Amino acid sequence: MDLALQELTQRIFPLCENYLLVSQFVEAKSQFKSGLVNHAFAAALRALLLDYQAMVAQLEHQFRIGRLSVQGLWFYCQPMMGSLHALGIVVEKVSADNLFGSATLNLLQSQAKAMAGDNAVRSLLEKMTQCANSAYMCILERWVYEGVIDDPYGEFFIAGNKALQKESLTQDYDAKYWQQRYSLKDSIPSFLTSVSGTILTTGKYLNVMRECGHNVQVPVSENSKLMTFGSNHQYFECIKTAYDFASCELLNLMKDKYDLIGKLRAMKRYLLLDQGDFLVHFMDIARDELAKRPDEISVEKLQSLLDLALRTTAAAADPCHEELACCVERTSLLKRLSILKDLDSPYPSNLGETVGDGDGDDLTKPVRVTGLETFSLSYKVQWPLSLVISRKALTKYQLIFRFLFHCKHVNRQLCVAWQVHQGFRCLNTLGTAISRSSLLCRSMLMFINSLLHYLTFEVLEPNWHLMHNRLRNVKSIDEVIQFHDFFLQKCLKECLLLWPQLLKKLEKLKAICLRYACSIQLLIPSVYNSEPDDAAEASSRMSKSRLRRSRINSPTLKSAAENSTISDSIMNFEKEFNAELHSLVPLLSNNSQTEPYLTRLAQCILGVGTDQ
Repeated sequence: MDLALQELTQRIFPLCENYLLVSQFVEAKSQFKSGLVNHAFAAALRALLLDYQAMVAQLEHQFRIGRLSVQGLWFYCQPMMGSLHALGIVVEKVSADNLFGSATLNLLQSQAKAMAGDNAVRSLLEKMTQCANSAYMCILERWVYEGVIDDPYGEFFIAGNKALQKESLTQDYDAKYWQQRYSLKDSIPSFLTSVSGTILTTGKYLNVMRECGHNVQVPVSENSKLMTFGSNHQYFECIKTAYDFASCELLNLMKDKYDLIGKLRAMKRYLLLDQGDFLVHFMDIARDELAKRPDEISVEKLQSLLDLALRTTAAAADPCHEELACCVERTSLLKRLSILKDLDSPYPSNLGETVGDGDGDDLTKPVRVTGLETFSLSYKVQWPLSLVISRKALTKYQLIFRFLFHCKHVNRQLCVAWQVHQGFRCLNTLGTAISRSSLLCRSMLMFINSLLHYLTFEVLEPNWHLMHNRLRNVKSIDEVIQFHDFFLQKCLKECLLLWPQLLKKLEKLKAICLRYACSIQLLIPSVYNSEPDDAAEASSRMSKSRLRRSRINSPTLKSAAENSTISDSIMNFEKEFNAELHSLVPLLSNNSQTEPYLTRLAQCILGVGTDQ
């Protein structure tokens, strides 16, 4: 054969090889098990092969009538050479790497960009991409407009985890329902990468409403169809419109039908002790039960007492009080904080060490833990409010409640001790142990009252109003979750629950105050009480009225004021309290520059120390 003809013929062979590759791909991928994208791509290739076969038929006709030469064959094959060569590269990669779904679309797009210099081939590849993408856009459209994943072959870039149930939000502290019930896969079509997060969130919002029984669908018009994509990015606007609609609908549903703001106010009212009358009544009637060990406490009895306190106070007018429930933890507050590792705060080592390390071990495991240290309130939260008030959020509320509740208990015990001292007002106790004890009791009361004032008026109230104002302008439920979580984390931090070393100091000071109050109620009445009655009853009788105090024998009171046992005890308590109080002040002052809220607490503590 002539060498020129031989060379020309060999140049035509790759066209035949690429035809075979494409033809085999069409046969292999025409089944649905290959995925909707590959199936749509194969259908588009089948149409192209029909054009190729029509060209071959025309060439054969020219050959039969004697008008076709090898040079003519080469000329007529030119339009198909580049097209089948580019498609051959694509189908070979798809078959070799077993690509499907987003991966196939990304390969087609990258090949189209690579052929920017050949307009005909680039246009063909863009058309193939458009055909393959049509099936994918159908899946996307159902997700964005209905919140449904119609993806039988796992091609969509959003995965649904059916193992995660919404009930876990109220049961599991580490529940990942909102983050992992629907999540993004690694393979995302390149033209949707910039809006993948918006697409995911839109479908999630629609899903929440559907699970609430609120059937809603994004209004669809002819211009909002997601069947095509191109350089005009019209589908971006469609996705943004769908997101705005779903976000607004869900937010209005949560605020109007499920009263989200009202439930958050209830959490503040009861778990952050914004309404205190029911708590005072409850602490009075549940005193004996709370004084028991946690495993001896009857939660049912506490619940009935709580219901009684709620029904007989101003809380009775609030329908949200019916969702409150009692719970009794098995460990102290410090131990509980050490278990919740994700609450650890990345602060300097002198303040941010893990609870339970160092010299605080005796506080993480007190000698006797009672219900006063472990009592907490719980709140029954229904779907979809559990997205915002999850088990994790509720746990943070409970940690703050336990700290406030115990501070209230310490305050009440010191008030009883203060009432005991009022029995000595008729005597001149200047310079005696009773006078010293009275000053110490006042300092302890100022300390605990300053702490409660800081927690409620310097931390909880300002942060609550800041969150409440932000919630007025939110655009989505994700913003609500973000602001609510930020509020709780900031309150935990500023209430010193994320500062283990500072918290240990406060717990020690409270423990000293409790021991002092208990000792005063036992030691002082035992000196002058000649009857074998219970000492606590005697102290209670002492403080009932001035008439009762006037009946107490002055010489007996004088002997109590000069009693050496009382004097030694008061001295020991005074030294211990002052030492702990003064050791707390430098810790607060040294870190107040980086954490301004510590300055306010330091001013309160310094006021107590200066007064004393």
